[in-house]
Amino acid sequence: MTRQHRTAIHLVLLALLTLSPAFAHAQSATPPPPFNGIAHVAIRVHDLAASVAFYEKLGFEQAFDLRKNDVPYESFIKINDSQFIELYPVTEHDPAVGFLHLCFEGADLNAIYEDYITHGLHPTAVRKAGAGNLLFTMAGPQQPSGPQNIEYTQYMPGSLHSNDIGKHLGPDRVATKLIAVALAMQDPATARDFYINQLHFKPIANDQMDLHLPGGSGQEVEIVAAPFGTKARLTLNSQNLGKAARYLHKEGVDAVKNGATLTITDPDGNVLLLENR
Repeated sequence: MTRQHRTAIHLVLLALLTLSPAFAHAQSATPPPPFNGIAHVAIRVHDLAASVAFYEKLGFEQAFDLRKNDVPYESFIKINDSQFIELYPVTEHDPAVGFLHLCFEGADLNAIYEDYITHGLHPTAVRKAGAGNLLFTMAGPQQPSGPQNIEYTQYMPGSLHSNDIGKHLGPDRVATKLIAVALAMQDPATARDFYINQLHFKPIANDQMDLHLPGGSGQEVEIVAAPFGTKARLTLNSQNLGKAARYLHKEGVDAVKNGATLTITDPDGNVLLLENR
């Protein structure tokens, strides 16, 4: 191979790398737009009223719900002013219970959207959702039930969420912050690559399947294998595990202590891990 041939091949490879979204972002001096953190996790449940009552036994309150013909079809369980668990009932068309989607709160949703478009991703257009906040969605890696539906939101003045700031914060709630969510994936390695190279998440030292969100929230997603199943697994920060355990006992809620973690299982088999981080 002549020197000219080697030079031509090198230039072609360099051009291909330069076109790569991951390479282009790595070369950019501009950091990716930050997230404020996890906004909510959506879960489908067998009995909406029973699930709301269960989460109320954990000290969480329903901030509001959405209704059609005065029948609730979505309940917003409040963890803190910016984090919620959204509960949806099963329907004839959607009979499967368990994890539905994860939503991230953007500091500037339009900036995140433009960043994704620039790097070759295909989010839906930014729009105003039913609760009054900005929203876009995007298909992610394959989960046991199909492609992951990833949501992104930005809380807006006058929305249902913003109007509830300072309200429905139960003083006895067993946790005050959602800090990690497990994501069951058909191909964990491919999913990890997608989150790191396409969405700018950062691997955590000593645990390469735990990834920090972009920005300074310190919150995480955990990539797990598909056999984990379709149930949700949430890790929440509890400031006083002893107090939480006593409160749960008083409310008749089973909690299993394993080292420095309390494990609670909801009526549909979804798991809440309480830790003091």
